[in-house]
Amino acid sequence: MAAASAPGGSGSGPPADRGSAAQLQPTVAVWEWADDLGYWRPYSGQVSGYIERCLLTQRGGGPANTSISLGQADPALAPYIIDIPSLKQFRQDTGKMRSVRRSLFPQCGALGSGVSWEWANDEGGWTPYEMQTTILLEQSYQARQPSADLGQQGYSYVVNLAALVQVNKTTGFRRQIRRKTSAPYPAVGSVIHSGPACSCLQCMANSGTGPMPSRTRHSFSAAQSSKPSLQVYGRAPAASPTPAYSPYPKRPLSVGNMSWGGPWHPVPPGGQPARAYQPNVSNGLSSIPSVPVQLNGPSGINSALAAPEQKPEDVIQKYMEKVDVPPEEDCLICMERLSCASGYDGVSESPSVSPGAVGKFTKCGHFLHLLCMLAMYNTGTKDGSLQCPSCKTIYGEKTGTQPKGKMEIYRIPQSLPGHPDCGTIQIIYNIPPGIQGPEHPNPGKPYSCRGFPRLCFLPDSDKGRKVLELLKVAWTRRLIFTVGTSNTTGEPDTVVWNEIHHKTEMMSNVSGHGYPDPNYLDNVLAELAAQGVTEACLKQP
Repeated sequence: MAAASAPGGSGSGPPADRGSAAQLQPTVAVWEWADDLGYWRPYSGQVSGYIERCLLTQRGGGPANTSISLGQADPALAPYIIDIPSLKQFRQDTGKMRSVRRSLFPQCGALGSGVSWEWANDEGGWTPYEMQTTILLEQSYQARQPSADLGQQGYSYVVNLAALVQVNKTTGFRRQIRRKTSAPYPAVGSVIHSGPACSCLQCMANSGTGPMPSRTRHSFSAAQSSKPSLQVYGRAPAASPTPAYSPYPKRPLSVGNMSWGGPWHPVPPGGQPARAYQPNVSNGLSSIPSVPVQLNGPSGINSALAAPEQKPEDVIQKYMEKVDVPPEEDCLICMERLSCASGYDGVSESPSVSPGAVGKFTKCGHFLHLLCMLAMYNTGTKDGSLQCPSCKTIYGEKTGTQPKGKMEIYRIPQSLPGHPDCGTIQIIYNIPPGIQGPEHPNPGKPYSCRGFPRLCFLPDSDKGRKVLELLKVAWTRRLIFTVGTSNTTGEPDTVVWNEIHHKTEMMSNVSGHGYPDPNYLDNVLAELAAQGVTEACLKQP
C-alpha cells in the first residue's frame, strides 16, 4: 500500500500542528512511521504495545538487542524491523528505510479502546489517518454527529460518519473510510524513564519543577536533533522522492531504485568493506550498533544469455546411445513398451530418429524412446542439456529462462540470528520489465517485475560463501528466476522465483523466509544440485 499525501487526494497537506503542553493526565504511547510526503502514520495498538514491551524488557535487563522485528506482533509486517538507536524502520527485502517516532497522546476514548480510522487509497488498500484526525473522528462518532469537518486539521474534506464516506469539499470526490477496533495503545506507565528531563508531555507539564521522580516516565530523550521529534504532531521532515512503501500489508509492485536513507561513509580505495555508519545516540537502551547497511561495492555479476542453440538431434546423440535390443519395460515419457513405437510417432518427427528407436543415457543407464526424448527436449529451453526423467541426472550445462538483470553482492557486519560468529552477505537482485523472448511462455508479450530489487541474506561463513559462489553460477545460467504465473498473486507473465529458495528476512523468520533456520544452507545446496549446480562447477576453468 503506497504512502499517501493526504487522506483522499492530492494537494498540499495540513500545516504542522504543534499543539500546546498538555496537562498531566494518563497518556498512551503511539509509534508512528513517516510516509514519503512527511506525514506520520500510526502503527496499530498491537504493534505499538509490542514495541513498548520490547523496550521494557531491555530496560529490565533482558536481551540487549536494539533491532525489533515487527513481524512478531503482526505477521503482515514480517519484512520490517525497527532499529531503535537511529529510529529507523528497515524493510529487509527491499532495503527501504523510514523514520519512526514515539509520540504520547492523552488516553482518550479512541486510543484507550484501540479504535483507528482509515481511508481507502487508490491501490485497493487502507491508509490510517494521522492520530489527531483519528481522535477527532472518534470524538464526533461517539457524540453521534452526522459528519466531521477536517478543516481544523488542515484538510479540505468532510467525513460523513453515517455513510462512512469522505468527501472532497472542492471537487466532490468521494472515497470510503472505515472504523477499526484492535488492541488499545499502551499506557506510558509501563515503560520506565531515567535520566534528565526531556520534551515529552509529562516533562513539559512539569518543567517548573524539573524531572518527575516517579517511575511512570518514558525512556527516551528527544533532545537529539538527529532524531525526529517524539512529540511534534503533523508532518515529518521533508522526505526524498523515493518509491512509496508502507509498513502495512500490501507488497509494493515494483521498485526503480533504493534509498538507504542515511549518511553513509564512502567506500575506501581498494574495495575493502567500509565501516558502517553508527548513529551517535544515547537513549538509555544499549550501545549495540544499529543495523548497519554501509556496504562494499557491488560485484557486478550480470546474467549470461542461454547457450547457443544446438541441433536437437545432435544433443540427443551426444548423451544417449542407441540400443538394438531394448529391455522389456515401459518408456517413462510416453508409457508405451520400449519394444513398440514411440507414443510421439506422428506428433514429433525427425528425419534422423525413427519412431521405434530406443536409447540409453550414458551415465545413469536409463532407457527411453529417442523420439520421446527429442520431443521432451524441443518443449524445453533447448539449451544443449538433457535431464533424465527417471533419476534427474543432468547431462551438459542446464540453463534457464531468467530475463536479463543484475546481481549485486555486499557484506554487512551485522550477524544473522543463528549465526552469531560471522557477518552477513547481502544479495540484491534487480530485473527490469521487458518483452518475453522465444524461450518464455508468451513470446512478444511484456512481462512484469514485481517487488524488485529483491534483497536476500546469507551468513558470511564458509558454507554461506560456498552457497554464494553457487548462486553466482546459477545466476549466470539464468536459473534463479523465470517468467510465469505468480503463486502469491496469480498474476501471469511476471518474473517469479525458480525453485531455488532464498532468505528475504534478515532479523526474523516469521514468514519462513528468514533466520534462524539451521537447515537452510543444506536445503539450498540440494536445490542447486537439482539444477545441476554443484561444487564441481566451481572447479571448472
